Amino acid sequence: MGRAGAKDIELRFAGYVEGLASVIGHADRAGPLRDYCTGLVMPCERKSVEPMAAITAPERTAAQHQSLLHFVGQGAWSDDAVLAKVREMVMPRIERHGPIEAWIIDDTSFPKQGRHSVGVSHQYCGQLGKQANCQVAVSLSLANHAASLPVAYRLYLPKVWAEDGNRRGKAGVPEDVAFKTKPEIALEQMRWACEAGLPGSLVLVDAGYGHDSKLRTGITELGKRYVAGIQPQTLVWKPGTRRGRAPKKGRRDAPHTTSVKDLALGLGAKAWRTIKWREGSNEWLSSRFARVRVSVASSHERVEKLAKEWLLIEWPEGEDEPTKYWLSTLPKNISFHDLVDAAKLRWRIERDYQELKQEVGLGHFEGRGWRGFHHHATLCIAAYGFLISERETIPPSAPRSTAMFQAPAIPEGHRPRGSTAAARAAHSKLDCDHAPTARSRPRQKLAAMSVLRRSDQEPGEAQNFMTQ
Repeated sequence: MGRAGAKDIELRFAGYVEGLASVIGHADRAGPLRDYCTGLVMPCERKSVEPMAAITAPERTAAQHQSLLHFVGQGAWSDDAVLAKVREMVMPRIERHGPIEAWIIDDTSFPKQGRHSVGVSHQYCGQLGKQANCQVAVSLSLANHAASLPVAYRLYLPKVWAEDGNRRGKAGVPEDVAFKTKPEIALEQMRWACEAGLPGSLVLVDAGYGHDSKLRTGITELGKRYVAGIQPQTLVWKPGTRRGRAPKKGRRDAPHTTSVKDLALGLGAKAWRTIKWREGSNEWLSSRFARVRVSVASSHERVEKLAKEWLLIEWPEGEDEPTKYWLSTLPKNISFHDLVDAAKLRWRIERDYQELKQEVGLGHFEGRGWRGFHHHATLCIAAYGFLISERETIPPSAPRSTAMFQAPAIPEGHRPRGSTAAARAAHSKLDCDHAPTARSRPRQKLAAMSVLRRSDQEPGEAQNFMTQ
């Protein structure tokens, strides 16, 4: 990208931030807003307040640090107003590639040390794949095959936090925030989206949410269809049998029911088809699938009201058993390929969350309060919204090291907290021959990091990051 192209992007970014400033309230917030968003899109290693202050105001880092800290941690501006403005400016760019196809419910986790950051608790951490000390936030995103954009985002507050007035007070948790499960938060976000008239008629959820029959029922009551991941032990009525009383929660021995796993294992070879659903960076993505019309054996539904829906099963070649299961209320006459394509659209949110974390620092907030947590997330979503709007400005033939913004020089000797260099001896004479650590070994040259990944790139696929 030439200088002229970079200058054009900077001008569009300035206009974008000016749009955000129009809903931020007091005029004196416009400067910190601009600087915070600028720091989020800069190709720097960490997007917490201190390093962003050094990048955006290298000659007055201490004062900038205090300004940004107050803006994100204490500023009384509305997250809802900013997110609405982001939707207004970004959705038309996304919809140039096609209408919104789905609402995607998901959560993202942030591993934490200590117990004072708002909402932190020992719970399942998706980022680590195990139980750990972390925060978890639930989000609703609008998506098509080209992009997705979070439109609602809320921290999950565990019951131990919700019922502890002292911890709530210190973290600034609003009085009207009560304990709700993650599926309940998701359903609340979807009700709001319906009231706001947001586009989309299909809801996608993974098995962490799809196993909740109350959530699936709630989606149907909102007039939406769903493709919901489920667990292998989910019970359905055996095809061809008369449906009886639904099993009570925890019971697996109800007559005429079977788990979706057992049903899948009993399907004949003719039930399985290899289906391609999307072109990846190197080749078409494909796997082996089967689908069956079933009725779910749920105690939350009256037997006479049970309707049949699709059970979609994925069993990749070489695996000992099926790996994924979905329930879907998509029409009976939907093609096999379109059903698979709808289920696999969730890859969009997985990849985009990876970008939100790695490229605009969604998980880099170091404050402890409720307001700061949500303000930082809102500004990350705003910065990300601008970046996905600018994807088309990077030519396909451009080198992967292309960056939209160039970071200004950081003051000599600046050492952000957490830097290995910051732990050296206080007296300079004692540091004259320090040994490099595993994280600070010599490099010949800094490699630039692209702000954006190709739109067809899978999560976890190799790409070039800045190293030093």
